[in-house]
Amino acid sequence: MNRPDGVIILGSRGSMLALWQAEHIKALVEEKTGRKVEIFKIKTTGDIILDVPLAKVGGKGLFVKEIEEALIAGKIDFAVHSMKDVPTELPEGLEISCITKREDPRDAFLSKKAATFQELPQGAKVGTSSLRRQTQLLAARPDLVIDQLRGNLDSRIRKMEEGQYDAIILAAAGLRRLGWADKITSLLEPEVSLPAVGQGALGIEIRSDDDDTRAAIGFLNDRDTGFSVLAERAFLTRLEGGCQVPIGAYARTEGDDILLEGLVGRPDGTETIRGKRRGTVSDPEAVGIALAEEMLARGAKAILDEVYSASKG
Repeated sequence: MNRPDGVIILGSRGSMLALWQAEHIKALVEEKTGRKVEIFKIKTTGDIILDVPLAKVGGKGLFVKEIEEALIAGKIDFAVHSMKDVPTELPEGLEISCITKREDPRDAFLSKKAATFQELPQGAKVGTSSLRRQTQLLAARPDLVIDQLRGNLDSRIRKMEEGQYDAIILAAAGLRRLGWADKITSLLEPEVSLPAVGQGALGIEIRSDDDDTRAAIGFLNDRDTGFSVLAERAFLTRLEGGCQVPIGAYARTEGDDILLEGLVGRPDGTETIRGKRRGTVSDPEAVGIALAEEMLARGAKAILDEVYSASKG
């Protein structure tokens, strides 16, 4: 939608991190195009329902649905999402037109009790709302007590600092973006905690017929991150996974090659299936699909069927 005064409207959640991301993209677009960008705040289901585990609410689109509705209605021209929150199926007429350069994709360990999660005392209480993180932590440390942790980053950190949790796990990218890297006690390498699909990357969503906005923001796309996230999302799509499932994936490019790692596990950590697949940037989706097929054949289907049955119960 072309506005007479050339203003572009950017839709964003109202959380501290979401607004940082929106302000960051706003500044880049204004500097590059000379056009004014206005931020329109939108409250999503995920922001409203804070007392129920995300997996129980129904994991698809909790943090994007209302924003996408505003986009379809023409109230906003584009939206900035954390790619890990974006369902693999988009509403008709919308598209992710570009994916920005990835921040640190790793999970961060925050604690006043230990330097690393391996050093936590027996039976320590760890806060996270992610089944993916829960699965991998319990696989390494079955003695840990995993407790639900929802809310904005600052409130989650405060709960840990007040002693409600012995440790919490957050995405390193969000902490770094807010200037809170000093709050990270240590980082969990992918071998310990494989990141969520798209973790650390921002996606810009527009209406498919909006060539004006597409042209204005096209410079934001990062080649390597784009290929990597396409491979990860294809992996998730083939597994028929939503945003709140015990699935991890991390791809990186090496020249024209893509190396993708994937994980599916039981939420109690008793079984995890990992795999790796190499392919080329000429068809990143094929890499994701091939790895998913391999892992489904190795037992991932049975695990996911159980998880989906449990979440519906």
